[in-house]
Amino acid sequence: MIKAAIIGYGYMGEIRRRVIDEHPDVELTLICETEGARLKNETKVKTTQSYSDVIESDAQLVFICTPNHLIPELAVECMKRGKHVFCEKPPGRSLADIQKIKAQEEKSPGVKLMFGFNHRYHPGVLKAKAMIDSGRFGRLLWLRGVYGKSGGKNYVKSWRNQKEIAGGGILLDQGIHMLDLFNFYAGGFTDVKAVVGNVYWPVEVEDNAFVILRNKEGQHASLHSSATLWKHKFAIEMGLENGYLRIEGLLSKTGSYGRETLKIGRRQFEDETEAVGNPSEEMIYFDRDLSWNIEVDKIVQSIVKNEPVKESNSADALEVMQIIEKAYASSRGEA
Repeated sequence: MIKAAIIGYGYMGEIRRRVIDEHPDVELTLICETEGARLKNETKVKTTQSYSDVIESDAQLVFICTPNHLIPELAVECMKRGKHVFCEKPPGRSLADIQKIKAQEEKSPGVKLMFGFNHRYHPGVLKAKAMIDSGRFGRLLWLRGVYGKSGGKNYVKSWRNQKEIAGGGILLDQGIHMLDLFNFYAGGFTDVKAVVGNVYWPVEVEDNAFVILRNKEGQHASLHSSATLWKHKFAIEMGLENGYLRIEGLLSKTGSYGRETLKIGRRQFEDETEAVGNPSEEMIYFDRDLSWNIEVDKIVQSIVKNEPVKESNSADALEVMQIIEKAYASSRGEA
């Protein structure tokens, strides 16, 4: 059994606890949360309000589910003690933060480090990935994504919109998932242009971001990340040589993004169909989200088998943070 600890027992900490409890090879031994009220009903697992108690504990795997500004220091200190680390996204507030974390990883041989890019493991995303990799539709040409929410009445007060704590706004907090999917499907994006700013919410960070990407293979991608859609929305389209794929909806705890679906269409020209530009389509529906379980099992298997973390690792986190850094710089007119 791998002894695990959780630092940060908010929304994500509770999700991680549920998944840990369901995993046969992991035992949760310690929960750390600075707000004691969140721990008052916990009777099955030892609790603490001190980060150092986790760092000094015998926990072998630590789940860091804290606000962004705390992630680098906690990850580094845990790895210094030889502990395996699972960090929620984003991997800190800036590119410098993930570089700091990665540097310590390289100094800690044997330590496994993984980041919470669970969207990679949603059923619609995995099905589309398999279809792209199969080559059935030819080469991937472009990607287009929209990911956003309505903000909500407590949006202005959230720590996620405080520059010192979060580092960035909706792009760093939510859009990072879509950018990671772009890398998952294509990757290597070096050209980044963006317009980022506030269009409605009076906060210190952006509430909308428009990002355009290009890689050396000539593949293009565009993202609209927004806190002003007023209706929660997740959609990613993929154009291929011989057809297209569209994922819409996202299985989530609240269900507010709608039912997760994958639409599949094959390219048809005038000599193949009577309805030009309106080919027949296939729709696949998904009703079970195992993404949280899959990603936790991946780091567990890396530990048990002593194998490298192959996905959602520090290289993936660095790559997506490089894009975000370039996007913010582009919006400032620096690139």
